[in-house]
Amino acid sequence: MHTSRTSRGALARLAPERTLRRLELAVTRRLDGLLHGEHVGLLPGPGTELAEARLYQPGEDDVRYMDWAVTARTTAPHVRDLIADHELETWALVDVTASMDYGTAALPKRDLAVAALAAVGFLTSRLGDRTGAYLMRGDGLRRWPARTGKAAIYALLADILTAPPQQASGRPSLAEGIAALARSQTRRGLRVIITDFLDQPADPQGRPDWERPLRRLAARHQVLAVEIIDPRELSLPEVGMVNVADPETGATYEVSLNRKVTDAYARAAAAHRRAVAAALRRAGAGHLQLRTDRDWITDIARFALRQRRVAGRGHRTLRGARP
Repeated sequence: MHTSRTSRGALARLAPERTLRRLELAVTRRLDGLLHGEHVGLLPGPGTELAEARLYQPGEDDVRYMDWAVTARTTAPHVRDLIADHELETWALVDVTASMDYGTAALPKRDLAVAALAAVGFLTSRLGDRTGAYLMRGDGLRRWPARTGKAAIYALLADILTAPPQQASGRPSLAEGIAALARSQTRRGLRVIITDFLDQPADPQGRPDWERPLRRLAARHQVLAVEIIDPRELSLPEVGMVNVADPETGATYEVSLNRKVTDAYARAAAAHRRAVAAALRRAGAGHLQLRTDRDWITDIARFALRQRRVAGRGHRTLRGARP
């Protein structure tokens, strides 16, 4: 539930072209330097293409990449290095439904979603990836085909940034959006889910109904879930009687925001966030939280560096493994 539907924020007050130029500069100047050298900058991986065989170095090489054919032929152990994938496809599922037009801090959630998509798009496009998207709108899913180049990303971002506020009619569920993405885009690569995760009906086991399709998606692709949060969704002020509206359904209610209600709301909001985080872990997806009251560039950079440290520890462990 949200107390109001706000006007578009700081990003939308600028001309779209100027906004996108500023976004690109923010990404390339502040993020690209930090993330340079990894093909999928936000979720580093070892790559999958085989390079030339070379002699195995005990204690340094991963025995999983042993080339047994060359080893048998030469009688000396050989491994094949992996090189980063090239010309992958990055696909994003971006929530632009009515709840994403809400915001009480620096940006509405939809503008923050644009910023997150810009970070992914500009970073991957510079490495030659094609970037496409599915937009979850009030009137259904809309597909943007995967294309290379800055102009294609600009067009996609401008469409999201300038779209009018959405209505709830015909709105797809998050589970349907993820399933559509997995079903129609099979070429491996990075898949990014950008949403507030407020759409969370449960399956018969009591888990979010989007967890199962997300798990299937993550079985084939690298998946990054970007959770968009506004601080007013985490806690409410004690201001007495107010009218609140659900932006997805348009339903309005009169609620007394007293201490009992606000405490219960805070507990429920915290439990919801924990449930989202647990479901993403079970599905094997990376989880990045972006808040409308924080510096999104700093949060993305911290997330990426944390992922690198985790990947580095795992790589060192594998290299030290013995057959």
